[in-house]
Amino acid sequence: MTRRERLHRCYFHEETDRPGIYCRTLFPEADPSYDRFKACLEEHTELKGGWNPFALESRAPEEHLTEPISDDWERHLTILHTPAGDLRSSSRHSLKGEPGLHDEYLLKSREDAEKYLSLPLPEITGDDVSGYFERDRLLGDAGIVEVRLGSNPGGDVVQLFGSERFALMSVTDRDIIHRLCERFLQVQLQRVKFLLSKKLGPYYSIQGQEYIVPPLHGPNDFNDFNVKYDKPIIDLIHEAGGRVHIHCHGSVKTVLPGFLEMGCDVLHPFEAPPMGDVTAREAREIVRDRICLEGNIQIADLYEQTPEAIREQTEKLITDTFDDRKGLIVCPSASPYLRGQGEKCLPRLQAMIDTVLGWRGNS
Repeated sequence: MTRRERLHRCYFHEETDRPGIYCRTLFPEADPSYDRFKACLEEHTELKGGWNPFALESRAPEEHLTEPISDDWERHLTILHTPAGDLRSSSRHSLKGEPGLHDEYLLKSREDAEKYLSLPLPEITGDDVSGYFERDRLLGDAGIVEVRLGSNPGGDVVQLFGSERFALMSVTDRDIIHRLCERFLQVQLQRVKFLLSKKLGPYYSIQGQEYIVPPLHGPNDFNDFNVKYDKPIIDLIHEAGGRVHIHCHGSVKTVLPGFLEMGCDVLHPFEAPPMGDVTAREAREIVRDRICLEGNIQIADLYEQTPEAIREQTEKLITDTFDDRKGLIVCPSASPYLRGQGEKCLPRLQAMIDTVLGWRGNS
């Protein structure tokens, strides 16, 4: 079974010869300590390429400005021009490779939301999707290429307000939140229809659901702002024979039925306490063969635990979730993230990989 075939079977809920193996690849920039880590992934794991269509779509008029803060930081300003007035956001960007920080979100009030809704919907202004097919050709039998749709409608709205203000607005101005979600739904439906007309797929990915999960939001909000608006998008992809991968951190146990209802095919990750609230065995019992589970070795453990501990975790993960030989891609919970620490976590990665490659089931 090739690596491509194995991932295809995972996405389509079919039996595989062994679990898949994957690792997300947003490494620290220009960090040679991860060179051998990356080479190990290339040689031994199922690979995923990604392609997104956003360059083919028109954008609202906006200005981008930069202001110095210190030797380590600068402020990035965005001014979005709408028919109803300007909107402004700002964030701090590190000059040393550290994570950024939002200072001011684009939307702060109902009035701002009305301004944003005055924008015309983006249009498809290009049709060159050759990059997707070239990536697929180059990857060959080593893996698959996902069409990356970016954020789901609910996640897009949270990112406009920030999590705290979104939570408040979901109580005081729930109608305007729904109007914004509906706008982003129409954008995604237009996008997906275009991509399907170009015969892209069958593998798609979408994210953003993690902004609207417990403990900040309960199952009702998850259903109202995720399931309601994601299901039409996923249904459209399913009708064309495609499959959908969703990336969602958080406490997902009570909302796993919502992922089933929206039609999620592959879910990454599924986290036990303290990072989440669901064990691997519990997740499998809830979703059975309707969702492929991708995970879940906590990324911090690749830096902090011993290789033997990673081996034991991986063995237990397979025992708890792969009893029917379907629907498991062993994977860390996130991309490696600690600068200069690639060599430190390499033996743990190798222990995870070797355990999967050495798995022989009950035979």
